[in-house]
Amino acid sequence: MLKSLLALSFVLVSAPMALSQSKSVYTSLAADKCKTVSLNAGMAGNATTRCDGVGGYKLEFYLDDGRNSIGVVLPSEKTAGLDLWDHFSNFSELGETAEWRIKGKKPVALIVRLKVSDKGDEGSPSSYLIVSKLNRTTACVTDIVKPGKGQNAKAQGLADRALSRPCKKAGRH
Repeated sequence: MLKSLLALSFVLVSAPMALSQSKSVYTSLAADKCKTVSLNAGMAGNATTRCDGVGGYKLEFYLDDGRNSIGVVLPSEKTAGLDLWDHFSNFSELGETAEWRIKGKKPVALIVRLKVSDKGDEGSPSSYLIVSKLNRTTACVTDIVKPGKGQNAKAQGLADRALSRPCKKAGRH
């Protein structure tokens, strides 16, 4: 009887925690999976493309002078630019996958990879993970996770707490 009571209490305590945990949903940022919204004919290669998202959100991928950034298209169709070029001035390239952190059925955070040529022409680019919080009215960068061991797990942990974190001020990394 005691074992049954302990097992039942464990289920009752752990069930709400399991429901509140975040999960990941992935969408593509690959050029062939997104739609070109605008193209600057005067500056070859400058473009805006729109990619599918989740939960009423979409993403806009910006290319300008060899640097990439991203914007979150909110369910209201308003776009919140994440302005990654305000954090990195060197040439950059977005990864091809967006990771959406979901609580219940609601997207609460976004993680994208940004490869930055922060060593100039020497060596390979550094691969950062950009964590942003999402809500119905806005989105902003909360954390930039530097390359290193456990980078993905660290970014996911920060994303799961993103709603309570402040927006990151622009500054070079």
